[in-house]
Amino acid sequence: MGRYGVKFSELKAKGEGAFIPFVMIGDPNPEDSLRIIQTLVDNGADAIELGVPFSDPMADGPIIQNAGLRAMESGTTVAKSFEVIAKVRAQYPDLPIGLLMYANLVFKPGLEQFYAKAKAIGVDSVLVVDVPLNEFAPFQQAARKHDIESIFIVPPNANEATIRAVAAHAEGYIYLMSRNGTTGLGKEMDQGLPQLVALIRSVTDVPIVQGFGISTPEQVTQAIKMGADGAISGSFLVSIIERYHDNVDELCSVLASAVRGLKAGTK
Repeated sequence: MGRYGVKFSELKAKGEGAFIPFVMIGDPNPEDSLRIIQTLVDNGADAIELGVPFSDPMADGPIIQNAGLRAMESGTTVAKSFEVIAKVRAQYPDLPIGLLMYANLVFKPGLEQFYAKAKAIGVDSVLVVDVPLNEFAPFQQAARKHDIESIFIVPPNANEATIRAVAAHAEGYIYLMSRNGTTGLGKEMDQGLPQLVALIRSVTDVPIVQGFGISTPEQVTQAIKMGADGAISGSFLVSIIERYHDNVDELCSVLASAVRGLKAGTK
């Protein structure tokens, strides 16, 4: 069983859901980024989802786009990102670590080389955000060769055929979008989510994690009560980094409090 399987089993036994924060590696710079990730884990994150900065992040709203710009301006490359991940893995041997990537970053070194390197530094999963399921076979083949789990997104308007197709390939967890559109804050969740969770649950036992627009403990609790196994918060946490990135001590203090609150929503 991989790290995700172990973690979700542990949480289920305790009657908790998973809280998974998302941040951009290298935001605001590689050194502070490592401290930010440590703060997330030390204050209750059950797993982490890490973005690798990319020049054309079409699935991201302005908050995450700006995080990528800050990271790239500080000199964060894929190689630098992997150095940060390796340090995180050395410090937290049991932590599930996922990457959110754009396809060009995976293609550039070649699929085999990318997934081999990801495995070597301790990555557990990769979500390639801009490759549709019907074109993903070469990615998943390379990923499986190196024991990397592939994460797939289910949009809130997914039909049964889409859900069954995702379920047939899903590993680690299924990323359920709270709503359509790009990442960001302040938008209502889709009202059809409970039925969607029930439909996913009827065809697979792969854990379901809800993301997009989650910024309060109450929203985390709502996701868990609806039947999800966990919740992801990204833009809310990245907005804290954006606000306080010039003062890393204050940043980590505010971030620690936010993460403790969001994790409390899973219990």
